Amino acid sequence: MKASPGARSWIAAGVRHELFTRALPALRHDMASPVSVIRMGLLLLKRQAASGSADESVWEQRTAMIEEQVNAVVSGIRSLRNWELSVADDGITRSALVAQCVGLMRTAFELNGISLEVSDSLLPENAPGDEASRPEGAALRYMVLGALGYLNDRSDELGAIRVDAEGADALRFTGVSGASRTPDPIARALRAPRTLAIDAVALQALSDGLGYAVSVDDNSVLLWLVPA
Repeated sequence: MKASPGARSWIAAGVRHELFTRALPALRHDMASPVSVIRMGLLLLKRQAASGSADESVWEQRTAMIEEQVNAVVSGIRSLRNWELSVADDGITRSALVAQCVGLMRTAFELNGISLEVSDSLLPENAPGDEASRPEGAALRYMVLGALGYLNDRSDELGAIRVDAEGADALRFTGVSGASRTPDPIARALRAPRTLAIDAVALQALSDGLGYAVSVDDNSVLLWLVPA
């Protein structure tokens, strides 16, 4: 029986939820790290206050550090809005998009023995000053994570995923074979059960739901960054 439009929307929403769940450990780490620094800073201030050994410059230094880390936490919390499709954003450049998504998934992939390689032309420091800012940054993040997830989930013999620019408005993700891997126990917790694998059907449902075209073959995904 053919799925109704409502059912297809729920399928796409389920794929987005799975992708966000995979990115969540990195997001959580980015927000938890400043909290640890804040706690240490407060502990040092308490000890110095109790001993009466801290002068005014030390207090200023410590409080400035704590304020900086509080701002980092606030920034991290606000960044969660970047995942909401209903929130209007300022868009994102292609190089920044790749850097963000690769940064979110690098640890989980490396624990599985998969390296993420980005072509030099996509590195932020090599991006042209007039690089186009593409609207719908949230949708594009899900699409890039979907492409990475598809290549990660399809084989246990994946050694690397390479990300290349394809023309001015597309990205190509290519899986490179490696030795068959036995995931680290920690990595198993970061990888979805096979029943939640991002297969070609799931990736196409995500593409249809977000309105960005993909072309999939055995070892690569071509993603267009302009709405279909």
